[in-house]
Amino acid sequence: MRVHTGERPYECHVCDKAFSSTGDLNKHTTVVHMGDKRYKCHVCDKTCSTSANLRCHMKVHSEFKPYRPRVCDKVLSLSAHLKLQMRAHPGEKPFECAVCSKRFARGDHLMRHSMIHSGEKPHKCHVCEKAFSESGHLKKHMRIHTGERPYKCAVCSKAFSESGHIKVHMRVHTGEKPFECTVCGKRFASSGNLWTHRRIHSGEKPYICHFCHKRFAGPGNLSTHVGIHFGQKLYRCCVCDKAFGRFGNLTSHMRVHTGEKPYSCSLCDRSFSLSGGLQRHISSVHSTRKPYRCPYCGFQCKVSGNLKCHIYTHTGATPYSCAKCSSNFTWYSQLKVHMLKSHGEGTWLTCDICQKKFSDSGSLKDHLLRHKGIKPYVCGDCPKRFCTVSELKAHQTVHSDIKRFCCSLCDKSFKRKLNVKQHFKKCFNELGLNDVLYML
Repeated sequence: MRVHTGERPYECHVCDKAFSSTGDLNKHTTVVHMGDKRYKCHVCDKTCSTSANLRCHMKVHSEFKPYRPRVCDKVLSLSAHLKLQMRAHPGEKPFECAVCSKRFARGDHLMRHSMIHSGEKPHKCHVCEKAFSESGHLKKHMRIHTGERPYKCAVCSKAFSESGHIKVHMRVHTGEKPFECTVCGKRFASSGNLWTHRRIHSGEKPYICHFCHKRFAGPGNLSTHVGIHFGQKLYRCCVCDKAFGRFGNLTSHMRVHTGEKPYSCSLCDRSFSLSGGLQRHISSVHSTRKPYRCPYCGFQCKVSGNLKCHIYTHTGATPYSCAKCSSNFTWYSQLKVHMLKSHGEGTWLTCDICQKKFSDSGSLKDHLLRHKGIKPYVCGDCPKRFCTVSELKAHQTVHSDIKRFCCSLCDKSFKRKLNVKQHFKKCFNELGLNDVLYML
């Protein structure tokens, strides 16, 4: 009679849900609150709380799918799935939230949503007491304590605790980056990385260090920074003993020893050890977009770092100071050379072929390309090739009519910076400014 009267005298003491029979209450307590799933699938090891649920699940592995919606070609193994599928086509959502009026196609989706308003979290971790609104969330959380990582990459065997994580990881191998920044065109493999990147353009830095109050755009950057205060460098290189605060930095560093360069440019034959290096290469060499504009003169560039350096020419800023003397420098590379020449601090990098010395590895690499005859930078307008990006950029002015460099004495314009420098000296002498300078 309770079917007709709707009477539910048996109430769960944990979540206050009511049932018409003791059997239903016992089943609810065992399945929902105790997490008892004793019935295991022999195909995929999934566990179910009841034998009936296991029988329904086994149909997923069966080839027999008798249920076909009239509106699409999809075939389904369960009649319940057919009902849900039919609701997807007309957009039917018969279950409405009494608090916010949001609608759902399934009753269990509404129940999960309702916990947002009630704050109910009936599923508690027995290790750390953290509570969750859904048993599935608790199951994922438990993998933190157990170390279980059931999802393994078929390419590199890296394992993950969640299926969503392996989907994002697979983009490392496929190169897929579906999330694009609308400001600068940079692409990302995950939406989270895109949201963090957008803060570069907005200037938003919501993550604050409690020790020095420095602000950061992303939680990962803050976490790395906090390690500086504690001196934490837990990850050590087994080859050169160099230590790092993050495992990812150690992985990237190991490529220095192995020479591995897994990130290849699809437009030329250059490869890189870091994905960031490939992104910078594409932006600076192959892309024509210049989203960064100088507020003083309107100069545009492809990389934010280049704009920062350019602005120094207007402000006259010399942010790099020598700790040994009173010298200040506009560029870090100038400070590095100064420390080597004047104070003997640091290490010169020597070419094994001609013994020429360099202050940084990038200059040495470019120099070695000349010995090997390698010219990886190709002009897009002609077949000419170059050893460095700066040489390619200087050459590309041949194909352009733009004259970016202007003489401040006579307003004559030039395509190349070297030409305006040479002209400026000549113009300086012709106007007799040398004599004025001498008199002063």
